Amino acid sequence: MLTILGGQSVFCDGISRRNFLRIGALGLGGLALPQLLEAESRSGIKSSHKAVIMIFLPGGPSHQDMFDLKMDAPSEVRGEFRPISTSVPGIQICEHLPLTAKMMNRLAIIRSMVGADPDHDAFQCLTGRSIRNQPPGGWPSMGAALSKLHGPVNRLVPPFVGLSPKMGEMRWARSGDPGFLGVAHAPFKPNGAGKGDLVLSGTSLDRLSDRKSLLASFDQFRRDIDASGMMEGLDSFNEQAFGVLTSSRLLDALDIEREDPKVRASYGKGDPKNRDDGGPKLMEQFLIARRLVEAGSRCVTLAFSRWDHHGRNFEALRQDLPLLDQGLTALVEDIRQRGLDKDVSVIVWGEFGRTPFINKDGGRDHWPRVSCAVLAGGGMKTGQVIGATDRLGGEAVDRPVRFGDVFATLYQNLGIDVSKTTLPDLAGRPQYLVEDGSTPIRELI
Repeated sequence: MLTILGGQSVFCDGISRRNFLRIGALGLGGLALPQLLEAESRSGIKSSHKAVIMIFLPGGPSHQDMFDLKMDAPSEVRGEFRPISTSVPGIQICEHLPLTAKMMNRLAIIRSMVGADPDHDAFQCLTGRSIRNQPPGGWPSMGAALSKLHGPVNRLVPPFVGLSPKMGEMRWARSGDPGFLGVAHAPFKPNGAGKGDLVLSGTSLDRLSDRKSLLASFDQFRRDIDASGMMEGLDSFNEQAFGVLTSSRLLDALDIEREDPKVRASYGKGDPKNRDDGGPKLMEQFLIARRLVEAGSRCVTLAFSRWDHHGRNFEALRQDLPLLDQGLTALVEDIRQRGLDKDVSVIVWGEFGRTPFINKDGGRDHWPRVSCAVLAGGGMKTGQVIGATDRLGGEAVDRPVRFGDVFATLYQNLGIDVSKTTLPDLAGRPQYLVEDGSTPIRELI
């Protein structure tokens, strides 16, 4: 891989590093970034700039300790936290989410998510589908689908960006696979894996131009011996790829040093350390996600902290809930202040919920039978709770919602009709964007 370093910046995790821009492989021709740009040419579909920010909570957050507290349940179920009232009468959430409580009128909580895979994997939260029984090539994530359908808003900003950091459990660190749509629609990753690339430190634009000329020479040689005509059109995509590298637009979006200090402060400071197999608490990624969608990205994915608390559940949540509280509310308020709340949808969830009963180690175990989700923006009808669980928080008893229903809603927010829109798989067969029977959540639209 070839990496070009951008300007020096210091993130709030305290690590001084540069932003990484990857061009694909050393040859550049027809790979990662050029193919991402080629997607626009192939799609032929244009739309207004609507976007989605997908926030994954790795490990399965404890729904009954966050958004669905059960104060009438036995002590071994209800846990240590107390509910507090929110800005919407009749809705209560955890006491460690006070900022979220004040913003409840701009949020929608789903308490009855069902149909989760029983596996630790971000896949279902990125595709809306089970990881089982996939077609050849695999199901594409939402970001890949948007890249294919709509291409980039601005050719200097990738339509699909993945911010998830490296973790011990890499299934939690997925940014979203392109599936059968191919590498042209894979997420652009400015951090994480890019650090292991070949780094051309100190490369000037003049030297980059020399490499561009060398590439053109190789491509001309390949074109001269290619009788099939497959090389035709590569020049335009390579031009766009170099345009991204030599433009400041993407680097500016990634550089939070350019942000208003008051806005940066509103997002808070986190902890860059990985916890066991989980991820760090990178508060700046909430802000970078907003900057990216404002710059032109259609889908930004990120993963925050680690929520797999088989032991000492309440101790861990006392540390993480205030951080999530600050990061999420700062993002939603920032989006509103910038007039993006009708166009940018936000989804927060994990792969499954936690057991109703607290185990001997003071934790909760995996519980795929029901979980929760939080949505904001996208012009949705907020200030409400959708669905309900039984008195123990273990089963959905009212309005069960599937992952595909949430994805159908997000696609509708993006102006895409899931009942009509299809994508061709590797065999050329049309595949719908969501699983059979999935429909937009009527309460939200």
